[in-house]
Amino acid sequence: MEKRVITDSKRRKGLMAASALLGGVLVLSACSGGDDSSPSASGSQKSQAQVDKAAAQDVSEAQISIEPKNGSTNASINNAAKVTVAKGTLTTVTMTTAAGDDVEGTLAADGKSWKPAAQLERSTTYKVSASAKDAKGREAHENGSFTTVSPDDSFIGNFTPEDGSTVGVGMPVSINFNKAITDKAAVQAGITVTSSSGQEVVGHWFNSQRLDLRPEDYWTGGSTVTLKLALDGVEGADGVFGVQQKTVTFKVGRNQVSTVDAKAHTMTVTQDGKTIKTIPISAGSPDNPTYNGQMVISEKYKETRMDGATVGFTDDDGKGEYDIKDVPHAMRLSNSGTFVHGNYWGSSSIFGSANTSHGCVGLQDVKGAGDADQPAAWFYNHSLIGDVVIVKNSPDKTISPDNGLNGWNMSWSEWTADSAA
Repeated sequence: MEKRVITDSKRRKGLMAASALLGGVLVLSACSGGDDSSPSASGSQKSQAQVDKAAAQDVSEAQISIEPKNGSTNASINNAAKVTVAKGTLTTVTMTTAAGDDVEGTLAADGKSWKPAAQLERSTTYKVSASAKDAKGREAHENGSFTTVSPDDSFIGNFTPEDGSTVGVGMPVSINFNKAITDKAAVQAGITVTSSSGQEVVGHWFNSQRLDLRPEDYWTGGSTVTLKLALDGVEGADGVFGVQQKTVTFKVGRNQVSTVDAKAHTMTVTQDGKTIKTIPISAGSPDNPTYNGQMVISEKYKETRMDGATVGFTDDDGKGEYDIKDVPHAMRLSNSGTFVHGNYWGSSSIFGSANTSHGCVGLQDVKGAGDADQPAAWFYNHSLIGDVVIVKNSPDKTISPDNGLNGWNMSWSEWTADSAA
């Protein structure tokens, strides 16, 4: 058999060729990372897709909304900080002032909304933090901050009568604003007064800060009147907004109207059109006569001080000074100081025969207001704030409609002419 001899040179060439071939394979394998069909590359991308999908599935569907929007100023003290959620239920809501004081709130039974338990303070910054869960228990979170309207940028209306009170048939709804109103129409549009009697009620502006509302005739006895103030956010003047959102109801009592005849020195009291009592009186003297006209009792005091200097009566003006610290059974009829009240210092002979007062209507009484049988005590005990007292046959003029709650001295056409509705 023939033996083949491989020389050293041939062996070296073969090894070099094999080495080159192997080297090429190794180089190609090392540079094949761009090949999508590579097992290692496919495994890596599949892992990232799974991570992204898992992350997407972990996002809560619950959508929390906080009103007003974050950073708001001049926010409502009635409606701000309302938190709601869609596609989920609220789990926790916390509200604090900027100083860190907690604000109590109420979570709705269905877990869909939350609101503060009480009216917010003006000029205060609040922070709200809310959490919710969707149907799969995944959590969502939202935070917000806002600042409520300041006293300088807001107005309120002080109103009478009070909620839940019972008043006489002449009692108007009277609102006195703490700032001048320039957009009367906008403000009046936010105020409604209705009666269970169905009477039409119209407002009248006496000036930029006072609005009274009443029907054409006295309220129907026994009716219920409702005042709604929807002034929250209403711009009453440039940059000045209302903050009130309130409903007030009051009842109208029996129809009592008392007529003072200054010439006859009597007061006739009627209820529901029937005379129930005639009382001797002493009205204003010839030098200081009592106003004529329809007047409404606006305040009642079992005893009060009457100082003539507060309404212009001094020795210097020749009208006579007085200061009585314990006037019994006094009921105010005007802002300028007209009252119907008890008189214990005058002789009993003047009642029913002479007019001697500084403009008030006096009824016989005793010092200390302790005798219920006195005419003044009887009238006081049978009168309500809002009852009407009509004065006639006095030499003085008719009282100004804005002097007290006495708009009944205007005709209906005059009254409605100054309505901004």
